[in-house]
Amino acid sequence: MHISFRGKPTDERVIRAGFIGCGSHSFRNVYPTFQFAPVELVATCDLDIAKAQAFAGKLGATGGAYDDYHTMLEKEQLDAVFVVTGYDKRGRPLYPRIATDCVNAGVHVWIEKPPAASVEELESLKAAADAANKTVLVGFKKMFFPANEKVKSLMDADAFGNVQLAMLQYPQHVPTVEEMTRHAGGEKVGSVVGFLDHLCHPMSLMVFLLGMPKTLYYERSPGGAGSAMFTYESGTVAQLALTRGASSDGGMERTVLVADNGTHIVVENNTRVSLHRCTAPKQYGASPDYYVADPGQTTAVWEPEFSLGQLYNKGLFLLGYYGEVNEFARCILDDRPPSKAHLDHAIQITRVFERFREGPGKVIGL
Repeated sequence: MHISFRGKPTDERVIRAGFIGCGSHSFRNVYPTFQFAPVELVATCDLDIAKAQAFAGKLGATGGAYDDYHTMLEKEQLDAVFVVTGYDKRGRPLYPRIATDCVNAGVHVWIEKPPAASVEELESLKAAADAANKTVLVGFKKMFFPANEKVKSLMDADAFGNVQLAMLQYPQHVPTVEEMTRHAGGEKVGSVVGFLDHLCHPMSLMVFLLGMPKTLYYERSPGGAGSAMFTYESGTVAQLALTRGASSDGGMERTVLVADNGTHIVVENNTRVSLHRCTAPKQYGASPDYYVADPGQTTAVWEPEFSLGQLYNKGLFLLGYYGEVNEFARCILDDRPPSKAHLDHAIQITRVFERFREGPGKVIGL
């Protein structure tokens, strides 16, 4: 028996899921989505068995708690496993090895970002998942933000025209080539781990909205801020401002998409979406009245209110966590591939990370 959005029992099918990782992020942002998505939490697993037991009891797991995920996979009848873990001693995500073990054991896998430190690891995981006919979905939450999904629907409409310019702003430090090289050689470099961890956010949004770019060119300031320009086969140009050093007290992120017909979209702080349209032409220096456009020609704005206890103004929904988990569960129940955040997207995004190692001031093929 499953509880619906309206808090009523339903016979809707659910997936039986295990969870590897009992930490702060998973507790705050992933486990809570199960009360809304068609997921039954069966078992928990953590290297600290006391944590696994505490999570299982607190979150209503119907099976057991484990300190070895291989044992969990053997003993529990699972459809899927969620994995939220960290990095190894060299600063590389643990997901490729764990996810490969899971698909080889016959279960689908959801993994948090960043999915891997290299394209090679992801290609190996994809080969294993394809051979086992199992789905792997990555927690690229920007692809599931309701604001960004609204942007995608607006820009795909015929009336919007063709995107000729995109501008994304994200607060991120850009490591040096020397730091990237050391990390690639096996040394754990904190600035590179942070770059791998967070570049996923703006790049997953760019790939979601525009697809995989053709080239990269970037410059880096001495303090670690940077500006990257991407080009596309279509002729579209995208700029990513990596605003390390900016305030973290609001206004952290901004997205602008400019069409070729006098229309553009602006997203402020991942919540406020504005569609600016071309109004009636004004004669420069001789237009006494600004209020000439019909309502359908003027700017349209979408923004959630926070007065009512609605699902749309809860962080689990605004920040895409529910969307990720629900899409994963629906893929399994509907026996279909994921529409986004799949391993092909993971490979594309990780390839961009790897290419930053080639250094600023040059055109880099992607």
